[in-house]
Amino acid sequence: MNSDRTARYAELDFNAPMSSERVHELVASLQPLAGASIIDLGCGWAEFLLRVLGAEPTACGVGVDRDQAAITRARHNAEMRGVRDRLVLQCANVTDWSGEADIAIVIGASHAWGGTRAALNAVHPLLRPGGRLLLGEGIWEQAPTLEALAALDAEPDDFTTVAGLVDLCLECGYRLLAVSTATLTEWDAFESRYCEGRERWLLQNPTAPNADEVRTELDAHRDGWLHGYRGVLGFAYLTLVSSRSLDVSR
Repeated sequence: MNSDRTARYAELDFNAPMSSERVHELVASLQPLAGASIIDLGCGWAEFLLRVLGAEPTACGVGVDRDQAAITRARHNAEMRGVRDRLVLQCANVTDWSGEADIAIVIGASHAWGGTRAALNAVHPLLRPGGRLLLGEGIWEQAPTLEALAALDAEPDDFTTVAGLVDLCLECGYRLLAVSTATLTEWDAFESRYCEGRERWLLQNPTAPNADEVRTELDAHRDGWLHGYRGVLGFAYLTLVSSRSLDVSR
């Protein structure tokens, strides 16, 4: 097991603070899905996209991510769930993808375009009329503390509030269909399972050449989470529709 990539994500269902209950709500917010074409930009191992395809047997999807290991995991899971014939997976930069879709998914991947505003603008031409965008973005749940900023190596303006994020989306030509934020329970499960993968690797490989390095990184990550940004850094899920595609005023 590769400690740098495979192990750190091995215990995670999603590379975001997301529960199965939230997935159900988000999929519902993207309706109608019958016959929909879906593009997941920065899909990772495409778990969310696989869940959408599992919920709607007439939908088809494309997942794009530059991590080959994640794409390989996605292909395996798609085969196991019987949706491989409705899914195209590409190992590529998301900014290089061009085409049209009824639904776009960008969860924790806006950095690929250089930030949220740039990502919102880049997705516009990819959406067909009435198309929806599911955006997942980090936010400040409360004013960032010095401890949180240090743990994240962040500046106060690296994130905004959920209200600020919604305002930005409206400014960029979208209308809001639904909004929710990750709960502390979802965050704790995400962070705990993120660490668990590498902790289990350490149990299996206690004398590996990089074991001490992995322990040090894990300790630093856990301390940054628990003593720094826990309850301060949040994550918002916005289901949006392009008002430009609907030809209505911003």
